[in-house]
Amino acid sequence: MKNPMKSLALILAALAFALIPVSCTEKEDGHDHDHDHGEHEHGDHDHGDEDHKEGDDHAHAEGEEGHDHDHEGIEDGPNGGRLLTGVEPHLEFFVTEDRKVQISSVTDDEKLQPIGEQVVKVIGGDRSNPTRMKFEKKGDVLISDIAFPEGNDFPIVVQIKNSPDSETVTDKFNLNLMQCPECPNREYACTCDHAH
Repeated sequence: MKNPMKSLALILAALAFALIPVSCTEKEDGHDHDHDHGEHEHGDHDHGDEDHKEGDDHAHAEGEEGHDHDHEGIEDGPNGGRLLTGVEPHLEFFVTEDRKVQISSVTDDEKLQPIGEQVVKVIGGDRSNPTRMKFEKKGDVLISDIAFPEGNDFPIVVQIKNSPDSETVTDKFNLNLMQCPECPNREYACTCDHAH
């Protein structure tokens, strides 16, 4: 017989995820980002992140080369993934060929170092049936237990704890897995300074 409390908790978690807007990177320290995306200035914040809502003009199909957004503020890591700068040390979020997520620790001079005690969770994909990833340490990196299902453009939430008992830092962005037409990175980690 199913535990009704566990079922209720899963339903509430799914509803909470469905209601989370894809917006600017947030720390759970009360820092409020209550502004329109059009007035977003990264020069004052240095979050290393720019987010896109599902309605943004991205290339959504193979072979589409045009997309309408800037990549100001996004930093890429040594593997070509997206650098998560809201935590120290910074972490690189990289989607592997088999659609799993690899989390690497990066030094201030952008060199890889062995992962520490970080605890990472990722929720993303279809909001009505989200993919929930947990991570296991393999060598010097963390690797997700499962892969993302089909699809190339969806919102994700990354939750990071620098140690099991530290505060959670939350990073939200749109995971666009399309190849940038002008650089070797996928769109979620594109740092091109070009007009689209």
